[in-house]
Amino acid sequence: MNSVQEIKESDQHILDRAAWYSLSGPHAHLAEIHGLARRYPTDISPFNAVADESNSQAWSDLHQLIGDDGFAIVVAQDFTVPNGWKIEQKFPGVQMSGEKVIGVSDPDLIPLTTADVPEMLDLIARAQPGPFLPRTIELGGYLGIRVDGKLVAMAGRRLNPPGWVEISAVCTDEEHRGKGYAARLVLAVAAGIQESGQMPFLHTSGTNVNAIRLYEKLGFNIRVRGEFNILKPARLY
Repeated sequence: MNSVQEIKESDQHILDRAAWYSLSGPHAHLAEIHGLARRYPTDISPFNAVADESNSQAWSDLHQLIGDDGFAIVVAQDFTVPNGWKIEQKFPGVQMSGEKVIGVSDPDLIPLTTADVPEMLDLIARAQPGPFLPRTIELGGYLGIRVDGKLVAMAGRRLNPPGWVEISAVCTDEEHRGKGYAARLVLAVAAGIQESGQMPFLHTSGTNVNAIRLYEKLGFNIRVRGEFNILKPARLY
């Protein structure tokens, strides 16, 4: 582990800074880097991160990396807005960890590939579970359900801090909800994560009571109740 990765590691859980540890660990080969800041390519994921959130130089590096039109996402219980930045939007969210989840392989689910991306983007646009971009599938492990040949549900993997993999893009077409598709997909993705020797976690809106109840029923525990903070460079205002 390099010195940048070691910053403040002793007093933080790795999931407190999941994006940073993903971009400086298993997904380092994807990272675009400027000084103390890293980000995913903008057609893979909107997430970026700094090595030390208390370091003004790190935030300056991030600004240089993402430009005036870029934005940063910080998931935290308490967060001090850095100088030169302004919160554009914030909303409640939860981070849930899956140490007690028992994954279930499901051979009837369809592994999704790059050929499926147009349909996946169409489903995301209808169901709106959160960001999914043209190259997000490169993060791996996406599964889907088709009905009469149409993709109606999906889920897969996103952030990958060492030892953990985020389950993301869990969504079902409105006409096919209530059939247990989300549960099947989440447990199957979790099974694949566990088979790789890692543990699943996920994020969801703090106001999405139905999703939280489902994930708790599947064995996930709420680890953090906080806020998703969307920041932009303050000089835009």
